[in-house]
Amino acid sequence: MNGAQALLHTLKASAVDICFANPGTSEMHLVQAIGETDGMRAVLCLYEGVVTGAADGYARMSGRPAATLLHLGSGFSNSMANLHNARRAGVPLVNIVGDHATYHLQYDAPLTSDLLGHVRLPSGWVGVASSADQLSTLGAEAVSQAYANGGQISTLIAPADCSWNPAGTPAAALPPATPAAPDADSLQQVASALGNGKRSALLLGGRALREQALEIAGRIAAASGAVLLCETFPARLQRGAGRVAVQRIPYLAEQAQAFLQGYEQLILVDSKAPVAFFAYPDKASWLAAEDCQLLSLAEHRHDVNAALEGLATLLGATSQPAQCQPPMIPPLKGGALNMDSLGRSIAALLPEQAIISDEGVTNSAGVYMATQGAAPHDWLTLTGGAIGQGLPVAFGAALACPQRKVIALQADGCAMYTNQALWSMVREQADVTVVLLNNSSYAVLNVELARVGGSAPNAKTLSMLDLSNPVIDWTSIARGMGMQAERATSAERFHELFDEAMKTPGPRLIEAIIEPVAT
Repeated sequence: MNGAQALLHTLKASAVDICFANPGTSEMHLVQAIGETDGMRAVLCLYEGVVTGAADGYARMSGRPAATLLHLGSGFSNSMANLHNARRAGVPLVNIVGDHATYHLQYDAPLTSDLLGHVRLPSGWVGVASSADQLSTLGAEAVSQAYANGGQISTLIAPADCSWNPAGTPAAALPPATPAAPDADSLQQVASALGNGKRSALLLGGRALREQALEIAGRIAAASGAVLLCETFPARLQRGAGRVAVQRIPYLAEQAQAFLQGYEQLILVDSKAPVAFFAYPDKASWLAAEDCQLLSLAEHRHDVNAALEGLATLLGATSQPAQCQPPMIPPLKGGALNMDSLGRSIAALLPEQAIISDEGVTNSAGVYMATQGAAPHDWLTLTGGAIGQGLPVAFGAALACPQRKVIALQADGCAMYTNQALWSMVREQADVTVVLLNNSSYAVLNVELARVGGSAPNAKTLSMLDLSNPVIDWTSIARGMGMQAERATSAERFHELFDEAMKTPGPRLIEAIIEPVAT
């Protein structure tokens, strides 16, 4: 066998069984090897940002890395915005990036670039093959290292001649890197702090927002009186009726600062200290109270469940969890279609164990609030702030969980970054319902423009935030990619279309023409 075939055998032996691909000439032997490898699903994506965003969504829901196949430095560069989001989400992910043959690099061909410099930016581990035999050896290491530090990006550079040259036997799979054990001193310090009578909160992020971890955190809250908070942009939050509820820190800096005032102690659990997303004139960057003490129970590299269970044991937290969410569905609201009426319909019709990929930006808050007591579901957010994540993450999540309904709550401006994901959804018959929130505006930037101060915006300034000239016809875009699509201009029509979508498997898009959020 050649190097590419040996690599694919090693990936499959390492429990990597799906590859999101956007290949080029340098990767043709890898393409052939994928086609010849039983049990390796090949998923074609028409843009590299869809490739990596889908791999992110797949990992968030499966807990396992997907492989990506990318073409040289230019292709990898196209993928980097969603690799940034995946890095912030702390997911395991394995990139295979083709490069020119080792002997061809000296000629500085048109597509030659500083590929190693590119891949180092988002990657926690990087390997560069120098022979066909080394390709599969590094492949095994890439998968193992993807699990390191709680989940990270591994990138393997595969020169074309390393793929086509003869290789020996494939490398054996390596055991996945394991999480670090909780720090005993940190456990004792936090347990002591929770007994000192100060107003305290556990700030949960990462894997601490999964159902099992939330149950333990709920017991800790019941025993200690601490409040459970959630980071603003969680990778995966398991929420809904019957689950332990958390209070999510607001996005706007001044709201978040007011929200956090009064807490004398924040216990960080797989989360970072709360800071403003951006700097603003005359607004705070550090959001916790000045006299608030921050303590760390567990970082992303730790076994988060073990850390929480260890703390619960020290506190004697054996009672029922506090803050369990009761079932609660707000009544429907007819008439104008806005984030309030839309959220009420989604809450009423949401199937149990649905997955919501939220890139609704200014219009997602209403849906989030309305669904807090809906059927149990998972909520995935824009972890790194690089827009264009929502559709690919929804697609990857649907392939990871084919028996679960996926809803992509998607703003119109962000959707234009990775609209190619619609084509891949149809090709793979992914069970994704795209709720396309069309207000013909980069509405969030209108909000930000008002918040940064300065002079009153003129017509030319506002034109750079306006998507209504021309109006984007999302129903036509989706149909052009083979997707069933309908438009809703009223709350009643949206409810009817969403009800049908939840009862019918397969990809579809509902273009919701909504009222702009006041700025």
